[in-house]
Parts: sequence; C-alpha cells; structure tokens
Amino acid sequence: MRWFSVARTWAVFIKEFQQMLRDRLTFAMAVGIPVLQLVLFGYAINTDPKGLPTAVVAADSGPLARSLVASLQNTGYFRLVHQGTSQADADNLLAEGLVQFIVVIPADFSRDVVRGDRPAVLVSVDATDPSASGNAIAALGELTNQALRHDLKGPLQGLQATAPPFELRVHRRYNPEGLSRYNIVPGLIGTILTMTMVMLTSLAMTRERERGTMENLLATPVRPAEVMAGKILPYVVIGYVQLGVILGAAWLLFKVPMEGSFALLFGMIGVFIVANLAVGFTFSTIARNQLQAVQMTFFFFLPSMLLSGFMFPFRGMPVWAQWIGEVLPLTHFLRIVRGIMLKGAHASQLWIELWPMLLFLTVAGVVALLRYRQTLD
Repeated sequence: MRWFSVARTWAVFIKEFQQMLRDRLTFAMAVGIPVLQLVLFGYAINTDPKGLPTAVVAADSGPLARSLVASLQNTGYFRLVHQGTSQADADNLLAEGLVQFIVVIPADFSRDVVRGDRPAVLVSVDATDPSASGNAIAALGELTNQALRHDLKGPLQGLQATAPPFELRVHRRYNPEGLSRYNIVPGLIGTILTMTMVMLTSLAMTRERERGTMENLLATPVRPAEVMAGKILPYVVIGYVQLGVILGAAWLLFKVPMEGSFALLFGMIGVFIVANLAVGFTFSTIARNQLQAVQMTFFFFLPSMLLSGFMFPFRGMPVWAQWIGEVLPLTHFLRIVRGIMLKGAHASQLWIELWPMLLFLTVAGVVALLRYRQTLD
C-alpha cells in the first residue's frame, strides 16, 4: 500500500467540495465577504471628506464678506447649510452634530478690511473627529491670502502687499488638542459591544441546537418572547460589564473626558445593547451551526465598523454608503457616546440619534420573534 495515493486524495477532495456546496450559507459568505470588502474599501472609504456642512453667522453683509463666503465654498470643503443664523442657533447645530463648522464674520468686516485693521474671523470646528476636519482646516490657511484677491484692486491694491487683509482664528471645540484617542476610545465602546453582543447571542440558540438541548427547551411552556428575553438579559449584564472596563481604561489610561451624564450614557447604551442582541438572536434562528453564526456576525460587523464613522469620516463617504450607514445602530450610537462624553450633550439633543436606534430595535425584535416561531414549527 502506497503511503500517498492521488486517487484517494481526489476522492476526499470531491467529497469535501460537494459538502461545501451543500452548505450554501457558508459558501455565500466565503464569496460575499471579499466582495463586500472590495466594494466598501474601493468605493465607500474616503479619508478626504469635502462638502462639510457649515453655518455662517454674518454680522456684515458687505461685498467683502460675501466674497469671503464665496471663497469658502470654492475650496470644496465647506457646504453652506445655514446662513444668517444667530450665534446661539449655530452653537446648538454644532453641538447636535448637524454642522461641522461655524464661520462668524464680525460686524463692519468690509469697512475694517478697507481701513487695514485686519478684522478677525472666527471659525469654530467640531473636532471630535480630527480626521474629518483636518484637511478643511488646512485649506483655511490659504484663505486669508486668496479670498479677497479679486476685490482688493485699484485704490485697495496696497492692502495685498502687506499682511493678509484679515485674520482667521480657528477654535477646535470638544477636542482642542486634536487628540485622536478622544475620538477612537469612545467609539470602541460601540464597536466592541457590536461584535461581542451579536456574536454571543447568535451562538446561544445555535449552541442549543447543536447540543440537542433545543428539544428540552421546546418541551417547556416558555413562549418565544420569554425565551428571547431570557436569552438576551444575561448578555445585557455582560455588556454593562464591558462598558465599565472600557470607561475605566478611557479615564485611567487615555484621560478621555466625561462631560455629560452617566445616567444618560447608561440608558442610551442599554438601547444599543438590546438592539444588537436582537440582531444576534435573529442570526441564531437562521444559522444551522456555530460556524455559520460567526460568519453572519462578521458579515454584519464589517459594514458596521466601516460605514459608521468609526474608522473613516462618515461625511467623506458617498451618499449611498451614508444611507446604509444610517440604518446601522452603531452609526447613531457613536454620535451619542461622543456627544455625551465630549460635548456634554443632553437628551433633547440626542433624540435625533435615539429614534433610529429604537426603530431598528423594534424591527430586529419583530423579525427575531417571527423567525423563532418558524424555528418552533
């Protein structure tokens, strides 16, 4: 008997290949995950976001002020979504994350430029994500020399030969030093909870089926909603334990500030945890084994991590990718946790991010219950 037979190896190869083809879900994941990665990294990821929403508070409507605003738009980095707002309204828009920049043009801006007084224009930046605004801030450096070049002619030509006709003062709010860890560490709360909560719950029911204990569970008078709640609640506790570990590391190791309310943060995280657990429960009713459950978890986690704004600027993605990202609970939770920890946001300011998570939780919970009833049948 030969120690190695090509015929026997070929027979095992055919048997294994046929078995792989029968497992359609695993085969689809093996093909789908690389395709998903190619699409996301090739089309959706952009580290140089442009068209960032900007609010202009203009106390001067003169021609030079209008030229300054036009020059901001011509850079491509600033998209004016609010003009003529008050300072208080603009600050609220920045706190809610609806704008990335506030440009404040002082009164008598045009007159002071003509007189050579070099008025100061204040630019406030939401610096919770330094990578999202870094290139736009760099573009402001050329603005002082170029913005009014076509206006300062004739008798005003001499103003171009001296110092820049006006001054730009950039105020990085919520993260004055531009530390990336202020953005990454709060985001890790959401990404870690997404991965662990979905995976642990998806494995729970699948493990019952593989071990043969599902029949015992079905023989009890426990209803589907009760099974779902009983399976989910222990992992809610685990989620809060993970939260405590991450927050402890955030304060002790990375010195990340906590400007908002602990109670508000804990409540918001509870909604986020349950939403992810409902997704995991749904996966557990679809997967036939633990390998498939892990594969489905990764298929959900990959777009959540890439399209939520955790790794790459959300506003830098194309519109279709932002639509997908808005469906994912991690996208809204990242804005919530950064809003509470870095901005000290209140519940009223976070409602715009909370209701999509509640809607996602409702849909995921209904689908999980319907899928579990089908599993019982």
